[in-house]
Amino acid sequence: MARRKKIYEGKAKILYEGPEPGTIVQYFKDDATAFNAQKKDVIEGKGVLNNRLSEFFMLGLNQIGVPTHFIRRLNMREQLVRSCEIIPLEVIVRNFAAGSLSKRLGIEEGTQLPRPIVEYCYKDDALGDPMVSEEHIAAFGWASQQDMDDVLSLALRVNDFMSGVMLAVGIKLVDFKIEIGRVYEGDFQRLVVADEISPDSCRLWDIETGRHLDKDVFRRDLGSLTDAYSEVARRLGVLPQAAPTKPTLIN
Repeated sequence: MARRKKIYEGKAKILYEGPEPGTIVQYFKDDATAFNAQKKDVIEGKGVLNNRLSEFFMLGLNQIGVPTHFIRRLNMREQLVRSCEIIPLEVIVRNFAAGSLSKRLGIEEGTQLPRPIVEYCYKDDALGDPMVSEEHIAAFGWASQQDMDDVLSLALRVNDFMSGVMLAVGIKLVDFKIEIGRVYEGDFQRLVVADEISPDSCRLWDIETGRHLDKDVFRRDLGSLTDAYSEVARRLGVLPQAAPTKPTLIN
């Protein structure tokens, strides 16, 4: 088999040149990072779980008409996605106060917000992904006003879908972040949900107990990250109910 060309390696994924023009192979690593990579570890099985969960969410979004870059899952750790130009923003949607919002505004964690709040952070690890306003985005040309209208619409549609899916299995969607990419089809451009949607990029709390089922388990040393992610996968039917805590790793 010919050696694949690596395009990019991030904290949680590796991107390889895809088998067809305009495609990319997205490989999910077991690496876990927090606090802008100041805390690091390797969590066996995390990449497998995130690959399956991101597939589940992306397929669900595609089915309700929210465009994504997802094409299909290739194996336990890889998926084929459409190549796109990533807008250099993290788009954060918050339904309940938690994390940095609680610290910035002094709001107790778990407080329900009056409505979903959408925030934007400039994607730059060296700067710690600083929060920016639409005024910054327009001034520096990261996205047009039409793009931002579409980004907001996509973010809120993802929130509606994710909130409903999670509520149905007894999980509260506290907040999440997504990335948006531009796909070009001739002279036509459209925006799609890109990167991944997984417990790495969401805050998920059990509705009854408040148990964290997301990366805060790793950030705050609250137990086994694999157990938490496996619980989310089992509730959603991504893993069978009788599945072992750590999935068998098959590449």
